Amino acid sequence: MEKVWEAHGLTKEEYDRIVSLLGREPNQVEIGVLGALWSEHCSYKSSKEVLKKLPTTAEWVVQGPGENAGVVAVDDKVWIAFKIESHNHPSYIEPFHGAATGVGGIIRDVLSMGARPLVLADSLRFGDIKDPKVKYLLKGVVSGISAYGNAIGVPTVAGETCFDDPYRTNPLVNAFCLGIMPAGRMIRARATKPGQVLFLIGSATGRDGIHGAVMASGEFGEDAEEKRPNVQVGDPYFGKKLVEAVLEAVERGLVVGMQDLGAAGLAGSAVEIAGKSEMGVDLFLDRVPLREEGMTPYEILLSESQERMVIVTEPEKVKDLEEIAGRYQLSHAVVGEMKEGNRFRVFFGDEKVADLPVSLVVKEAPVYRRPVKVPSYAEEVRRFDQRSLPEVDLKDALFRVLSSPNVCSKEWVFSQYDYQVGTNTVIKPGGDAAVLRLKWVVKPEVKTEKGIAISVEGNGRMVFLDPYEGGKYVVAEACRNVACVGARPLAITDCLNFGNPERPEIMWQLTRAVEGMAEACKVLQVPVVSGNVSLYNETVERDGYRNVYPTPVVVCVGVVDKVDRCVDIGFKNKGSLLLIGDLSREPEIGGSEYLKVVHGKVEGRVPPVDLEKEKRLTDVLIRLIAEGLLLSAHDVSVGGLAVTVLESLFTSRFGVTLEIYSDSRPDFFLFAEMPTQVLVSVRDQDLDRVKDLVEASGLEWMYVGRVSAERTFKVLFNDSLVLEEDPDRLKKVWERSLEESL
Repeated sequence: MEKVWEAHGLTKEEYDRIVSLLGREPNQVEIGVLGALWSEHCSYKSSKEVLKKLPTTAEWVVQGPGENAGVVAVDDKVWIAFKIESHNHPSYIEPFHGAATGVGGIIRDVLSMGARPLVLADSLRFGDIKDPKVKYLLKGVVSGISAYGNAIGVPTVAGETCFDDPYRTNPLVNAFCLGIMPAGRMIRARATKPGQVLFLIGSATGRDGIHGAVMASGEFGEDAEEKRPNVQVGDPYFGKKLVEAVLEAVERGLVVGMQDLGAAGLAGSAVEIAGKSEMGVDLFLDRVPLREEGMTPYEILLSESQERMVIVTEPEKVKDLEEIAGRYQLSHAVVGEMKEGNRFRVFFGDEKVADLPVSLVVKEAPVYRRPVKVPSYAEEVRRFDQRSLPEVDLKDALFRVLSSPNVCSKEWVFSQYDYQVGTNTVIKPGGDAAVLRLKWVVKPEVKTEKGIAISVEGNGRMVFLDPYEGGKYVVAEACRNVACVGARPLAITDCLNFGNPERPEIMWQLTRAVEGMAEACKVLQVPVVSGNVSLYNETVERDGYRNVYPTPVVVCVGVVDKVDRCVDIGFKNKGSLLLIGDLSREPEIGGSEYLKVVHGKVEGRVPPVDLEKEKRLTDVLIRLIAEGLLLSAHDVSVGGLAVTVLESLFTSRFGVTLEIYSDSRPDFFLFAEMPTQVLVSVRDQDLDRVKDLVEASGLEWMYVGRVSAERTFKVLFNDSLVLEEDPDRLKKVWERSLEESL
C-alpha cells in the first residue's frame, strides 16, 4: 500500500523532517501543499546549490532570478521581461494540451511582471522521427503551440526542433516568452503591508492539473499514460482576455503585486507571495469561483487550472478590479488577506483546513548536495580517433546530412505558427536569430528605435560527450547567433533538462554543464536572469532506465540599435565568401551530425570553445554589421560549413563556388561543427576593410570562395573539383525531408 508521503512525491526522510519541524502529523490538505511546494519542480532542492555558480547581475539587469521572469533594461524608455520554462512530462502524456498550457503558463509568467507578452519561442526534442509514437507527439505538440500562440495573438518567431533516440519516451518541450513594459513599471510577486488582499481573476477553478508539480518532479514508468488527469487544459481566448484585463489593472495603478497560478495552483501562488513579502496569509476557499461541483478543499487549493492570476491589491481598489473583471467576463473573487506573522492558514467556510508556517513551506525544503560520479561512457567516447574513419563519397554524405531531421528545413513546424502577428517581426524563423521591433502602440504606448534578437540553442549531444565543454558550446552558439544579425547579447534564460539527479552520473552531468555555462556567461558578459530546471527526464523500462541527453537549452536575447541595419543568412549579391573567427585548429567532427548520420557514431571530443576569441568574434560581427560591411552572416553549426553555405544559398537566387585550401580531409573540413566560426559574404570593394578589422580583433580569416550569378554549387578542394551539384536539387531534399518523414 502506498504511503502518504509517496503519494505526494516525498521521501520518508522528508516526511519525518516535516513532522519534526511542524511538531505533529500534517493533515491531508497540508501534506498536499508541502508535497507540491517541496517537489523538485518548485523547490529546486537538487539544483539550488549548483545554480549559484551562474552569474546573474549586470548594470542593465533590473531583475534577476527569483521572480516570475527576468527583467533587463533596453534603454531609458523600455524594459523587457523574459523566461523559458519546461512542460516536458505533460507533453508526453497529452501532447496538444501539454504544449498549449506550457505556452499559456510562460505567457502568464511574463504578464505577472507587468509586461505585455510580445513574442514566443520554443525548443522541442523528440525521439527517432521514424517511430509512429514520435510522429504523434510531434504533431500534437506543434499543434498545441500554434493553437495557443496564434489564438492569443503572440507570434512564435524562433526555436529549434531536434530528433535523437534518447528523447523517445521523454520529449522536451521548452517554451519561452518575452514581454515589453515602460521603464520603471515592474510588478513583483509580493505584498507591501498586512491588510492587502488577494484578488483571484481569470478562469473558474476545476479539477485539472492536480498533482501537476509532483508529476513533473518524478520519473516515468510504463503507466505514464494514466497520468493524463494531471495535465491542465488551456483556453487561449480566455487567456487573451486575462492579459488585457491584467494590463489595464496595472496601467490604472490597481496592482501592488502579482503572481500567476502555475505549479501547486492557489497554494503555490499565495504562499510564495507570503514568503517573498515576509508575511502570513489567510485563504478562503469557499470564495473561489468553481466550474465543477463537490470540489474538496484539497482540490480547490492544489488545482492547476489555467488562465488564473492572483493580484495583490488594497481593499479600496477591489471594486475597480471587479469592474474590469466583469467587463472582460472573467471569474473573480477576493480569496485571501495578507497578515502579520508567519502563518499560512486556509479556511473552507467555518473550518480551518490547513495551518502551516510560511517558512516551513517555502524555505525549509531540504537542499541536497548530491554525490557526483563520472559515468563510464565518458572515457569511452573520447577514445574516438577520427583518422580511423573510412573515406566517403562526399555527394552521398552531403545528401544524407541535408536530409537528416536535425539539419533539414523546419518550415513544416514554424509555418504553423503565426510569426508575423503584431507586425514587429523583422527577421522571421529559419535563420540564426529572429529580430523584432520593440513597440506596442496600444495604451500605454511603449516603443524604442532599438530592436531585439532572439536565439534558441541546446545541443544535448555535445553536452552528453562533455558536459563542461558542451555547456560552453551551447552558450557561445546562442550568443554568436544573436551577433550574426548585428545584435549585442544582453542576457540569457535557460532551461536545464536532465535525468534523475539521485543518480551520481546525472548529477555530474548537471554540475559540469552548469560550470561550463557559467564560465561562458562570465567571459561573454551575458548574465542569466531567469530560467527553469527540469529533472527526472527519464523512463524506467523493463531493461533499465532511459535518460534524455543532458540538455541545457539557452535563449539569448540581444539588442540592436537599428533594425534596418541587421543582416540575415541569405546571400544578397555577388561577392567574396570569408570564414572568420577561430581558424587556428584542425577541424574535429566529434558530436557532429555527419558522424552520427554517415558513420553511426555519437563519440569524440567536443571542439573546445576559446571564450576570449568568441567574445572578440561577437564584438567584431556587431561592428562589421553596424558599418554595413557584410551582406550576410551565418555561423557554422549543425551540419558544418557545407550546410552553412547551402542554407545561405537556399534563401537566394545565386550560386556558390567554394575554393578551399587545407591539409584536412575534405569531409572533416566541410562537416565539422567547429565553434567560433562565421561565414560572411562581402562586396569585393569592402573585402580589405573586413579583413583588416578581423585581424585587428585578434581573429583569423580565410577566403573560401565566391557568390556568383550562375546558379550552381561547386566545391574545389586544393584546386581539385570534389563536389558539384544542382543547388535546387539539394534544396528540394532539404525542404521536403521532414514533411516526407511524417
